[in-house]
Amino acid sequence: MIHSTRTPIRLVYLRLLYLISLATLSACKAASQQSAASLNTPPKGFTALFNGQNLSNWRGLSADPPVLARMSPIERAHAQIKADERMRAHWSVIDGTLTFDGKGDNLCTIKDFHNFELLIDWKIQKDGDSGIYLRGTPQVQIWDNSDIGSGGLYNNSIHPSKPRWNADNSLGEWNTFHITMIDDLVTVRLNGKTVTHKCPLENYWDRKAQLPATGAIELQNHGNPLYFRNIFIRELP
Repeated sequence: MIHSTRTPIRLVYLRLLYLISLATLSACKAASQQSAASLNTPPKGFTALFNGQNLSNWRGLSADPPVLARMSPIERAHAQIKADERMRAHWSVIDGTLTFDGKGDNLCTIKDFHNFELLIDWKIQKDGDSGIYLRGTPQVQIWDNSDIGSGGLYNNSIHPSKPRWNADNSLGEWNTFHITMIDDLVTVRLNGKTVTHKCPLENYWDRKAQLPATGAIELQNHGNPLYFRNIFIRELP
């Protein structure tokens, strides 16, 4: 009897599939590592407010600006200690993402800002509601509202409060804000589309007063999980 030394075609095919699978897994792993390396790395000219590792540059919300203004330095210090304890209990970093569990208070930058460009990725869940305070003032709106969309200056009562159109990505996907603030004028680009253009942000805390010249950037919540990453700022004159 003559025995063939040739490998059956089916076995060759299976080996080929195996090699292709290994190559695909290797490519996916390399892409994932490259993506992780670039996450939270600021583009040229910008500074990272979130480093993807911890909560440096941030503090807990101790009180709204009008209340803080009435506090003594000692009262402020005590209030900040308690606020930072709450912050650490409910805000954390998971896989390079600033994550809020829905049970605490707002998160604020330690530093105050005047004019700036702000880049920030955000993601919410169903019926989620959030916002970004500029100079401690509410707010550039974030929410699950398919009729209106995010990016409007929600608390305006005189000037426009709604975005021009809905530019939100599908629920559960990442969105990107590019916010420019010069004096009291705010422009918001959401996922590459301008939804608010040079609109005055009104002083929510005192409707008769001008907007504060400086203030913190604040990540607001309404008791729902939130996710942020790639938070970069470029200060302007």
